[in-house]
Amino acid sequence: MLTKKQIRFCLDEMKKMFPNAQCELTHDNPFELVIAVLLSAQCTDNLVNKVTSTLFQKYKTPEDYLAVPLEELQEDIKSIGLYRNKAKNIRKLCSMLIEDYGGVVPQSKTELMKLAGVGRKTANVVASVAFGEPAIAVDTHVERVAKRLGICRWKDSVTEVEETLMQKVPKEEWSDTHHRMIFFGRYHCKARNPNCPECPLLELCREGQKRMKKRKQVNV
Repeated sequence: MLTKKQIRFCLDEMKKMFPNAQCELTHDNPFELVIAVLLSAQCTDNLVNKVTSTLFQKYKTPEDYLAVPLEELQEDIKSIGLYRNKAKNIRKLCSMLIEDYGGVVPQSKTELMKLAGVGRKTANVVASVAFGEPAIAVDTHVERVAKRLGICRWKDSVTEVEETLMQKVPKEEWSDTHHRMIFFGRYHCKARNPNCPECPLLELCREGQKRMKKRKQVNV
């Protein structure tokens, strides 16, 4: 496990690498962000943005999503994985927004998590990006980076990873750290082919050092 000083080094290096890291899901308001994050489960942000570029022109309000048959909404998001289930959740979410929140997306994580299809990660993203509340949303990139670097343990659950990061990262840096770790995992420390040879964190990354040893053995 990394020391406090080593974690600080990691955070500073990620900041140097990705100083402008931010949410890459295209949206103009909290409602669009909720829909976009819901659609992004097990799907790339690029694909979601392609779909929402036309989706958000057609559907502006929760009422709009309920005004069409379920089959039509499914067709509109068909290129996205799990589209049938996601379409059902979008309609349930819209009904709840209208009935329980006056058509307005709630700001608190607790209320957000009551919405259909909104789990802990989605609630953290919306609270952070839309409402400026400090949060660390743990997606596959954040989890992978935290475990590879040794900030968290390999056996930790997603919730444990989130709790550990919240303990070890200053609260005022939670949201920025979340985005930088996503960028670091998405563009540098990739799942299948991490760029270990050019990584500024290699000297303290046990996983990276193991990979480099294997490369040397293969090339011998």
